[in-house]
Amino acid sequence: MKKLILMLAVSCLAFVSCNSVKNNKSQMTSLQGSWELNYITGPRIAFQGLYPNEKPTIIFDLKEDLVSGGTGCNRYSGKPNVDGNKIDFKNDMALTRMYCPGDGESVYLATLQKIDSYAVSKDGKTLSFMMGDVAMMRFTKK
Repeated sequence: MKKLILMLAVSCLAFVSCNSVKNNKSQMTSLQGSWELNYITGPRIAFQGLYPNEKPTIIFDLKEDLVSGGTGCNRYSGKPNVDGNKIDFKNDMALTRMYCPGDGESVYLATLQKIDSYAVSKDGKTLSFMMGDVAMMRFTKK
């Protein structure tokens, strides 16, 4: 009887752990693709004033384990640090160094450093980067 209960408990644990790994993978695949910034919190300058020529973008290539994009002026790339819905951009990223007028690039990069999680809308068209419970950045699927 004890062996039966032990086998049942082990089977249940295996089932639950396999299911959670599957959920993490499907959640991460929702990041795949190209996204364009349409909201950023914090600056007192209007969004269009921060990014008058080009909106920042972020591109997730999960097969290559790569994140890249544009700051509205320069290009960046690096390895994403994603675990479930947790994400951070504290790893060193490669960044081109052209002169960029205004504060848009510095606001974008500083805000990325504060991000600790993400959420993708049910329809898969909106990506929100969060710090705690606060949406700091919002992107639209391109």
